[in-house]
Amino acid sequence: MVDLTNIPILSILTFLPIGGALLLMLVPRQREQFIRYFALIMTLLVFLLSLPLFIQFDGASSAFQFVERAEWIPSVGIGYHLGVDGISLLMVMLTTFLTPIVILTSWKPITRRVKEYMIVFLMLETAMLGVFLALDMILFYLFWEGMLIPMYFIIGVWGGQQRIYAAIKFFLFTMFGGVLMLVGILVLYFMHSHQAGFASFDYLDWTRMLIDQRSQLWLFLAFGLAFAIKVPMFPFHTWLPDAHVEAPTGGSVILAGILLKMGTYGFLRFCLPLFPNASQEFYMLISILAVIGIIYGALVSWVQPDLKKLVAFSSVSHLGFVMLGIFALNTEALQGSLIQMVNHGLSTGALFLLVGIIYERRHTRMIADFGGLARQMPIYAALFGIITLSSIGLPGLNGFVGEFLILVGVFKTKQIFAILAATGVILSAVYMLTMFQRVHFGPLDKEANKKLKDVNSIELVALLSILLFCFWIGIYPSTFLNKTEASVDKLIADVKLKQTQTIEMSRNPHPTGIESDDEFYSVETQSNE
Repeated sequence: MVDLTNIPILSILTFLPIGGALLLMLVPRQREQFIRYFALIMTLLVFLLSLPLFIQFDGASSAFQFVERAEWIPSVGIGYHLGVDGISLLMVMLTTFLTPIVILTSWKPITRRVKEYMIVFLMLETAMLGVFLALDMILFYLFWEGMLIPMYFIIGVWGGQQRIYAAIKFFLFTMFGGVLMLVGILVLYFMHSHQAGFASFDYLDWTRMLIDQRSQLWLFLAFGLAFAIKVPMFPFHTWLPDAHVEAPTGGSVILAGILLKMGTYGFLRFCLPLFPNASQEFYMLISILAVIGIIYGALVSWVQPDLKKLVAFSSVSHLGFVMLGIFALNTEALQGSLIQMVNHGLSTGALFLLVGIIYERRHTRMIADFGGLARQMPIYAALFGIITLSSIGLPGLNGFVGEFLILVGVFKTKQIFAILAATGVILSAVYMLTMFQRVHFGPLDKEANKKLKDVNSIELVALLSILLFCFWIGIYPSTFLNKTEASVDKLIADVKLKQTQTIEMSRNPHPTGIESDDEFYSVETQSNE
């Protein structure tokens, strides 16, 4: 295998999709088949290139690897800086894996403006990868906001009847959070410039700062609201059902699979290491909101008559587990949260694919319009059953690993939260199995359902690809957990150290607000690269 050390693999992965999008702009829109194949090959190429990244990533090291750095706007401290560690690696792999699946499953459902659809999805992949790889805060912010534009068009152009309303709502909610985060970025920039004596938007420079507790609280709110909206946490979730229901199937898969994880990733990457004391202060509030989200999302899913809305509200419940694990701040809970981010992307992404398959055949998502599908579509029913069991956390499938680790970690921190969260596991089994029974069993008494065709080859390949990883993670999760453990342990150690140092600083404030100028500069950059 080619050694990636001297190859700008992260830049290639990030910008190859948008390069493909630019090339597609030159292709006449009448050549739809060529456009479809080109987009699929481009996204598959990105996935294949990401495999050596995963294989050669050193899971024993907590440092950022495959780092790329170049000057961009040095006068104000803006640089081009990319890197990957155990926290971002799995998100990168999930992105490169799900995107070609979305392109493949859009083959038949997307029949109008095919060229534009493929272009915006390739642009979206670049933005998503950039969010997980950027280590310069302005670069990160550009990717974060850049993701809004293609997703807005995906919902607004190829969505359902209320697509414009859903697209605008999605855009405004996320944009509002992004503006708050930009304010926080600028405040941190000026704080760093004042303390260190030089201008920098570099994330690694910022992690060496010690910020007083009061400033941490305000900055945590600025960043945390942006991420909470994106997750979305209760009560910032109201944009999610509209966006999911109105988006085309591919849009729903990528929204649930990747975009929501940007919020949880943001808490892990920025809020914990930059604002450790504020994270501790907000622990109780966020944990309570996470537990409410787990139970509320499950109960609302239970009463949904619409399949897509049921899956959409289930995301509020499942991501509540992730948030609960993140702020428990121990190895088990954080490892569980990271793997559960991947699990949710796989299981919920597959559920949206399954709902899209039946919608394309029946043009309805109402549970009451189905029944007895297992007789007419046995392969579809079998695949749906396995994904349902994955979503509710059956041992041997991926969902169990994440939820189990989170509950173990949370139980060590606050037992009552673990007990309440466990009720969400029970409720998820209730609403998912009830839905599955109503759709697939009982009498096949509706004439329209008697004419349905089982899954085709494209749908089968897409779903089996996801199932492969559902079983892999469920049976042998060490393949993925080993890649994240060192980074998680370092994150916990750094957060606890900075919590102690911040408290000491408040008692004996240092003029610069950091340990000392010498110590600030003595941090070894190569250890992070």
